[in-house]
Amino acid sequence: MIVKKQLAVPDGTPVTAESKFSELGADSLDTVEIVMGLEEEFNITVDETSAQDIATVQDAADLIEKLVTEKTAFCVV
Repeated sequence: MIVKKQLAVPDGTPVTAESKFSELGADSLDTVEIVMGLEEEFNITVDETSAQDIATVQDAADLIEKLVTEKTAFCVV
């Protein structure tokens, strides 16, 4: 998982959809690096406004799903 790797979350530490990046020890630079990792992993581009709205693992998952769906729909047309 990108979040666990970026934040060096110790094994056994639960990371759930509701986990907040800040509670996992992330600062603003970590959040930027997580977003960059997600962009690379899923071949997407996250705009700055959307990136600022990511606070939890679920927020990131929802944004990824939205951007991948939009990209797929755009490529099909």
